[in-house]
Amino acid sequence: MTRFIDLSIPITNDVVSDPEVMRPKITYMTHESTWQQIAMFFPGLEKDDLPDGEGWAVESLTLSTHNGTHMDAPWHFHSTTDAGASPAPSIDEAPLDRFFRPGVKLDFSHLPHGHVVTGAEVAEAFERIDYAVQPLDIVLVQSGAIYGTANFTDQGVGLGEEATLWLTDHGVEVVGTDAWSWDAPFSHTAKRWAETRDPSIIWEGHKAGRIRPYYQIEKLTNLAALPSHGFTLSCFPVKIERASAGWIRAVAMVEE
Repeated sequence: MTRFIDLSIPITNDVVSDPEVMRPKITYMTHESTWQQIAMFFPGLEKDDLPDGEGWAVESLTLSTHNGTHMDAPWHFHSTTDAGASPAPSIDEAPLDRFFRPGVKLDFSHLPHGHVVTGAEVAEAFERIDYAVQPLDIVLVQSGAIYGTANFTDQGVGLGEEATLWLTDHGVEVVGTDAWSWDAPFSHTAKRWAETRDPSIIWEGHKAGRIRPYYQIEKLTNLAALPSHGFTLSCFPVKIERASAGWIRAVAMVEE
């Protein structure tokens, strides 16, 4: 029997999962108020002509490609990849065979918020679960961020350049996190930046994509329900022309 585990957050007005300037907005048009939309196609139609006087339910959304659970393309990170040798692909150019693959979960939720995971810590995490990473595995990070709680965008660990390149060097091309970003929260990085003025720490995990291309899922949820490995992940992105990201419905399948 296959057990399906939903790893996607909803796009909603009610739960804050983005900074205020980036929040999505959903406008709901209900059965009671939309009969006139139908009447536009049928001149002379009156409300009472429709069963129970009801129109249709339709929603209008204002949102970014980075709202909700979504997949970042290498184009989001930098204009080029392969150390400058190739243009970075956008989400509509993504190879679909990468998005239905065996999944692995690494749990870093015991580490403090803002911690930048190193390559050595990634290697140790695989050792803890007694699993040897395989090329094209999808690697998910349980970061310690908890969707639906206050200050969600400030929560969780991030994976830095070293950790990201460790994964891509082992053939991983798709990764994901249940935090707002693959990198450490900006609020934590900003404190380090104020002390060091080292620009290499800013968005360093993302910027690793300019060296080797990879695709990155953000704002997953429910990763605690997953085993460390032995599941398949489906995470196909919506095809948006020349876009830096696309929304996904991330679903894990566990055979029981």
